[in-house]
Amino acid sequence: MPRFALSLLLGTLLVSPALFAADVRVNVLQRKLDHPWSMAFLPDNKGLLITLRGGQLRLWQEGKGLSDPLVGIPRVWANGQGGLLDVVLAPDFAQSRRVWLSYAEVGDDGKAGTAVGYGRLSDDLSRIEAFQVVFRQMPKLSTGNHFGGRLVFDGKGYLYIGLGENNQRATAQDLDKLQGNVVRLTENGKVPTDNPFVKQPGARPEIWSYGIRNPQGMAMNPWSHALWLNEHGPRGGDEINIPERGENYGWPLATHGINYSGLPIPEAKGEKVAGTEAPIFYWKQSPAVSGMAFYSASKFPQWQHKLFIGALKDESVIVLNVDGNKVTEEERILADRKQRIRDVRVGPDGYLYVLTDESDGELLRVSPTP
Repeated sequence: MPRFALSLLLGTLLVSPALFAADVRVNVLQRKLDHPWSMAFLPDNKGLLITLRGGQLRLWQEGKGLSDPLVGIPRVWANGQGGLLDVVLAPDFAQSRRVWLSYAEVGDDGKAGTAVGYGRLSDDLSRIEAFQVVFRQMPKLSTGNHFGGRLVFDGKGYLYIGLGENNQRATAQDLDKLQGNVVRLTENGKVPTDNPFVKQPGARPEIWSYGIRNPQGMAMNPWSHALWLNEHGPRGGDEINIPERGENYGWPLATHGINYSGLPIPEAKGEKVAGTEAPIFYWKQSPAVSGMAFYSASKFPQWQHKLFIGALKDESVIVLNVDGNKVTEEERILADRKQRIRDVRVGPDGYLYVLTDESDGELLRVSPTP
């Protein structure tokens, strides 16, 4: 099947209807997942850990199906967009068996923020033992929106955490708060001494970059070894950014979107603003981007150098071609299923794995048709 290009011209996306007709092979591995959010593959074909936003961590195994909820999970604040969010394995999982989780945590005043911690996966795969929190988003400002929560290890000893601005726009420009930024920690949850704002009075030393609205997908680019991030715009203006050390990505000063009311963002000064970094790609009409995964496996050569991004509102997986830092949209897959896509991962077997964000959510294994 031929691929169809999508042009970006003066900020307007020109989409061929054929983009939405891409044919793929889909196997439904699991149904009856209540709003799954993320997944992580255990080594040696031991299965797949899946977070459910309501607060459960479950294990799915080929031929066995879904486990009972694992015990030892921290108490989460499952309200609005909050709940149990990302799950990733520590780089040294083979020795430490550490499983990292991000989740929404409520404070004494009823407002919430993102928390991150880790515990040990028991040998029988039924428990998370000795869970400890190593990071808390402060101050807690969310009433149910914009938690972010994606976790990425860079393979160089650092953990990155994407944090939403809790629907408090101006905080994304405040370096004394942990809203609307990417945080960088060591693999043990400590603050690295070379973070950009460690020595700046009044700034949070955890911050790596800022000016971010609501990050929903993060992944390490396997070719450039840089962190990539996607984020929700308001009404329009979903973006892909490469968050670099100490840089400001503009929100809410620079945006391609408007308020949900149809009015301009009050703080906005334009689509491009001096002193802020422009996105490498944006959508004028928001698909409501979600989990993202680069494809560098050898299983399907036709998917090499592709970036897969889930779309919640547009109910599809967006397929983009990556050439250095240049991105072009090629097609969309799974649109015929009419399901919100929450997470997208490439499995150790080279297949694409997808979670649908529904009360009867599904785990899908996806491959291109021959």
